[in-house]
Amino acid sequence: MLNCLKCLSKIDGKKTGIFAAGVLFGTAGIKILSSKEAKKVYTNCTAAALRAKECIMNTATTIQENAEDIYAEAQQINEERAAEDEEVVCTSEEEKENSDEV
Repeated sequence: MLNCLKCLSKIDGKKTGIFAAGVLFGTAGIKILSSKEAKKVYTNCTAAALRAKECIMNTATTIQENAEDIYAEAQQINEERAAEDEEVVCTSEEEKENSDEV
């Protein structure tokens, strides 16, 4: 019996109380998180996240389409410039040949 009392006297009441409070809050937290009201909150938050995702995806699609348009227009501009440069080179070569013949 004395051994048992010695063991109990070594137990720190503060640490035991903190442990018991943790178990109590943990159990209460699980009950609260699994309640119907909490499920409604989770459902509404998930629905809001899905709406936000849809909005972001629409914006991303618009940006991608605009980038594709810009890229296509830039390619067209470069093709037109290359054609103009080719015409200038051909014209200058013809002029040079004509001047050499004269």
